[in-house]
Amino acid sequence: MSKVFAIFKREFRMFWMSPIAYIVLTVFLAVVTWLFLATFFIQENGSLNGLFSMLPMAFVLVIPALTMRQWAEEKKSGTVELLMTKPLTEWEVVLGKYLATAAFLLVLLVLTLPLSLTVHSLSQTGLDKGVLFTSYLGALLLGLMFLAVGSWVSAMTENQIVAFILGVLGIFFFTIVGNISVLFAAKWTLLLEFIGVSDHYSTLARGVIDTRDLVYFATMVFFFLYLTARTVESRKWA
Repeated sequence: MSKVFAIFKREFRMFWMSPIAYIVLTVFLAVVTWLFLATFFIQENGSLNGLFSMLPMAFVLVIPALTMRQWAEEKKSGTVELLMTKPLTEWEVVLGKYLATAAFLLVLLVLTLPLSLTVHSLSQTGLDKGVLFTSYLGALLLGLMFLAVGSWVSAMTENQIVAFILGVLGIFFFTIVGNISVLFAAKWTLLLEFIGVSDHYSTLARGVIDTRDLVYFATMVFFFLYLTARTVESRKWA
């Protein structure tokens, strides 16, 4: 784990040395805060439903922006070959890079907490702490899954713009596939609903922790990190 932590520290430090991190941070918080407060005061609804309902679509753009340089930049500059010559396994490098982006995602979510405090202070009944916890848990799990998808996409190309576009398309697919399942034959409906994140995420946002949803997110994260490791390994032997 010490090697994974070393990669994590290197990658997390590099985040804050890049203007992209600050741009993503500023734009994400500004847009989410503005959209949420606009609907909050118009609807006079003392809950955070508006915030958590908009997060999946916000992640469609934010997550690829965080992951597009994860492997693409290393491949373009040739440093990935240098990195893989060190006494590190593919999994150690993949996990280190992934955990660094996960830590940045956690920072993003923590910075939305002032919105929760604002709603809590303005609401006559306050917020249900249990629902608030599961909603943030759902947002974190959703983000972790999308990060794994973006990581795999980034490992497949050395062009950051291509990685961003493919990441947006891949994440958008998982965001909407459950909602459009009715357009397909009945035999595919249950499968598409299971693959899509909508039902799994909305259950947590309602305050319900279902083991099946936790298994879904854990499985998807592992699956796409596995694909990332295999993609990096295939380049090693190319």
